[in-house]
Amino acid sequence: MTMRKKIINFFNTDTPKKDYEGFKINRLSFQLGMINCFVEMVACGLKTLAISPPLSPKDYSSIKEASEKMVKAFGIKSYLEKSLLVTDLQPAEFTKGKWSILYYKEESVLRKYLDLKNLQECLLRDKKYDTKARKNISRKFMRLLSYPEDTIKEKLSKKPVSPFILVDE
Repeated sequence: MTMRKKIINFFNTDTPKKDYEGFKINRLSFQLGMINCFVEMVACGLKTLAISPPLSPKDYSSIKEASEKMVKAFGIKSYLEKSLLVTDLQPAEFTKGKWSILYYKEESVLRKYLDLKNLQECLLRDKKYDTKARKNISRKFMRLLSYPEDTIKEKLSKKPVSPFILVDE
């Protein structure tokens, strides 16, 4: 088993695991830590939009209250997305069947996201979702996530990878 698969399996279980330093880590605690960081980044204006890690509906039920407390405490907003926009940012299977929470300050940010998702659906329906359209939507999505232009360019030049990798293989 590769190191990457070992790490993915490590965080895809509810059983607490022993870290190198003896700390107990489980998937939900890890996800809540990530969410707290993303919520603070949106609240501080470092990101216009942030996304929780992909969550099973069961995991969402477990963390919903904590997420809502963070949103309220930081004075931002959230939106439960049950079918995250698929772009060149991450592989489609990364979020398939999972839910994500979008975090933002301004309603206009959510509207831009939903408009982008609608545009993708229309292009797919009309069979006009080609490589150029996919790259364009991916670029706009990454801009909503406040990625710098050089990072966007780099990400669009590579195969999408799971964004929550802890160590390289």
